[in-house]
Formats: sequence, C-alpha cells, structure tokens
Amino acid sequence: MNPPAAPAVRHLTVDEESQGQRLDNFLIRELKGVPKTHVYRIIRSGEVRRNKGRVSADDRLNAGDVLRIPPIRLSAAIEAKAEKPAPAREFPVVYEDDGLLAIDKPAGVAVHGGSGVSFGVIEQLRRARPAARLLELVHRLDRETSGLLLIAKKKSVLKAVQDQFRERETGKTYLALVVGSWPARKKVIDVSLHKFLLADGERRVRATTADDPDGMRAISLVKVAQQWPAGADGRPALSLLEVTIKTGRTHQIRVHLASAGHPIVGDDKYGDFEINRQLARAGFKRMFLHAWRLHLRNPLTQQPLALSAELPQELKSCIEAL
Repeated sequence: MNPPAAPAVRHLTVDEESQGQRLDNFLIRELKGVPKTHVYRIIRSGEVRRNKGRVSADDRLNAGDVLRIPPIRLSAAIEAKAEKPAPAREFPVVYEDDGLLAIDKPAGVAVHGGSGVSFGVIEQLRRARPAARLLELVHRLDRETSGLLLIAKKKSVLKAVQDQFRERETGKTYLALVVGSWPARKKVIDVSLHKFLLADGERRVRATTADDPDGMRAISLVKVAQQWPAGADGRPALSLLEVTIKTGRTHQIRVHLASAGHPIVGDDKYGDFEINRQLARAGFKRMFLHAWRLHLRNPLTQQPLALSAELPQELKSCIEAL
C-alpha cells in the first residue's frame, strides 16, 4: 500500500462572487474542516500569500487575486476536534428578508471562531440553518459587546452592505456607559488608531497621531444621553453616551472613549480596572457597550432600513440602579 500523499501548496484564484470578501471568511469557507484557529495561525505567520505578498485576516479580496495556501498538516487531536461541530443555535431576530438577517447578539458570545474560540455566532447559525445556501458576517462585534449584528444570505447583499459601510453611507450607533462627566461640547472624536500585537499574540489598539504611517483615521460622533454625579458611596460620576461611528476600526469606540479620559465601564482591555472592580461589586458585571441602532439601504429593495435592539436586561438594571 502506498503511503498517503504529503500535503502540498495550493493556489486559489478569487472569483467574481468573492470580490470584497475578507480573507479570513474566504479561507474558512474554502478550507472546510480546518479549525479556525489554524486558519488564523497560517495567516498571521505569513504562510498565506496574496499575489506573492503578505496579507492580513481583515484584508478585502479582489477578483483574480491568487492566494497561496500552505500545506495543511493537522495533528490527530486537531482533526478530532474539527469533527466536533458547533452546537446549533438561533439568536433573537430583529429583521430578516431573502438577503439579510439582523440578530440581537448577547454579550459573551464571539461572532466567529478563532483566537482560542472554537466557534461563534456564525458557526452556530449555520448549524441551526442547514438549508441556508450562504450565511456570512457582514461586520463584527467584540465578544463582550451586545446588540445588532448583520448576516448576509446572498453574496450580492454581503458586498452591497459592506460597500455602504466602506463609503460611510450607514449610521451605526452604540450606547456606552463611561466613567466621568462627558463634556457636552465634545461631539466629535477624530483620532487615528494603530493596531498592534502583544507578546502573547493578542491584538490591541492605541490612539495615535494623524501622521503615524501605521495609523488609520477613525471618526466617532458622541452625544450625551444621560449623566449621573458621583455617589456618596464613592461611585464615580458616570455618563451614558450615544456613539455613532463613521468608520469601523477595531475597538474604535473603546479606544476613542478611553483616550478621551472616559473609559467604558467594565472594559477589561482599555478600562479603569480599579473602578471596574468597584462597580462590579455594585452589579456592573460586563462591559457596557451595546450596538443599539443601525441605518442602511436595503440592497434588495433600495429602501431605507432602520433597525434597533433594546438594551439587554442586565444593562437596563444597571441604569435603574443609578
């Protein structure tokens, strides 16, 4: 009996239907059965190449791009894990038609597998809807952020909505509870952001100057919804903000607000850790950031579409306690 052939380098050409898709989503779809952690690993290591150059997980593909895929060698343990599918799960539906699905994502659930998470919303939805021809994330939410999340059911809809995001034709507003009294006159944050990796490979973002060659311009519009003065028990002053993002950078709202001196309550990456501990004892158990409202043009009807997701009960309870 001949031994099995060793894995070989593959070259994939991006088709017209995949124009504008993120690299990670494209590979996850093409490399069926390969754990997402492995897909992200070969991207980060530079083993995946686009037109012979390095490429990042969130880079958008163009039709005709040629991707080099390294030999995929998986241990028996990884292969066994890959055979365990994500559990099927539906999420509260805010809106649905033939091309678009909007759900209300709970906090604590990743939107996709990878980086130590074996599965997320999109894998669970695909298992719950086996007859769906296509389900793809239109955008991302951080794991601890709740609220509106869009999933495309057609490639044409995926590209159309992502184009609207890219051209800043949409309105995406979050509710965030921050430490301190936000000055009402401060309505625009136009601060560039720089992504980097910690020694353990975890990604972080910092505010930077407009002339930083590694920075990307990011714009957030801020409106004060409600404020509370400091409490007699030592609780700091707090502000509930409506934050509309005009760009969709990684951790944009979290870093913008923290860099302005008003970190989000419960933020374990960019927050005030001592205040987080103090507020956790008072019932604030999670990051107070919620994707609240979303305005876009429906690609199928070309009509305006306004979506909203109410604050989840645990965040309502925090507000009521104030």
